[in-house]
Amino acid sequence: MNKRDIIAIGGSLGGLEALIQIMRGLPPSFPAAFLAVLHTSPTGPRLLAQIIGASTSLDVTYAEHGQQVQRGCLLIAPPDCHMTVQPPGIVMLDRGPKVRHARPAVDRLFESVADTFGRRAIGIVLSGGDHDGTDGIESIKSVGGIVIVQDPRGARDPHMPFNAIRDDHPNFITPIDDIGPLLERLTGVGE
Repeated sequence: MNKRDIIAIGGSLGGLEALIQIMRGLPPSFPAAFLAVLHTSPTGPRLLAQIIGASTSLDVTYAEHGQQVQRGCLLIAPPDCHMTVQPPGIVMLDRGPKVRHARPAVDRLFESVADTFGRRAIGIVLSGGDHDGTDGIESIKSVGGIVIVQDPRGARDPHMPFNAIRDDHPNFITPIDDIGPLLERLTGVGE
């Protein structure tokens, strides 16, 4: 089985609650790095890391430009900044043009994760509106990565999951409660 140790996650409306649900049950020694883009207000308080961190034993922080991606850590894109990665796993932040009306954009993260990590990548599309993430998961799938989409029937806003399913044929369409256990299987937790 291929080593799967980079997990990129994107969501919007309802994505925060979904991400908390995923992170809640993961062990502190989880053998993968997490990168997340959630659409938030550019002027909102920077509380996502604190909110998510309260529900998991993993380290959760806002990403910093030039930071190294690390196992057992969730890096969140800061408000109004695109987050990408470049070899060998260095986080880059920028305020480039919006993509699909969003900054940060899920597509930018997913595409860079595909380019940098190839088959090691797992991309997850969570609850949210519009199409952001759809092009990016195509990139992940095209390099042999795994694509998981939250089942739209349980999403607060089903548009991002629905569009990802319609356009990409993901490897897994999964209820939110089952994504954490699926990640454990895909990353080899307990092997």
